[in-house]
Amino acid sequence: LQITGLIFGGVGMVGTLAATVMPQWRVSAYIDGNIVVFETIWEGLWMDCISQLGLRLQCKFYDSVLALPPPLEAFRALMCIAVALSVLSFLMAIVGVKYTHSTKEEPQGVNIFILAAGVAFLLTGTLVLIPVSWTGGSIIRDFYDPEVPVPLKRDLGAALFVGWVSTALLIAAGAMYCHF
Repeated sequence: LQITGLIFGGVGMVGTLAATVMPQWRVSAYIDGNIVVFETIWEGLWMDCISQLGLRLQCKFYDSVLALPPPLEAFRALMCIAVALSVLSFLMAIVGVKYTHSTKEEPQGVNIFILAAGVAFLLTGTLVLIPVSWTGGSIIRDFYDPEVPVPLKRDLGAALFVGWVSTALLIAAGAMYCHF
């Protein structure tokens, strides 16, 4: 169970890092009768990208931190904290698993490392879930809002799905470690 939790936590940690750096949080949605699509627009936490005919990809980092909307600033902060906490939880889990296998006569020390890793994984999963679900909810709300112009409507990007899977794995790892 500890090794499974370590694998889930490691994959969740990599997924958290991937979701943080991926530019595909919001993807342009084509809901008109346009069959031929020349451009695809990606919006992420750190940059916007435009792909033209799938051949040319042009990305641009956001110019100023001060010009970003407050939710985007908060999402960036939460995801950066989640990345750091996932690395820390993974390292605590490694120490806990190693300590379990080296000394089986003192279970109290084992429980501290394992329990700390479990709580940290649960907290990390929650930190990832907040910005990913909030962004997904706002995309869905704007998509069905008739007040939003069609060119500004966005679709759920791949980073959101990576974030949701990472959340599930981190929470599962945390639950496994808190079970001990």
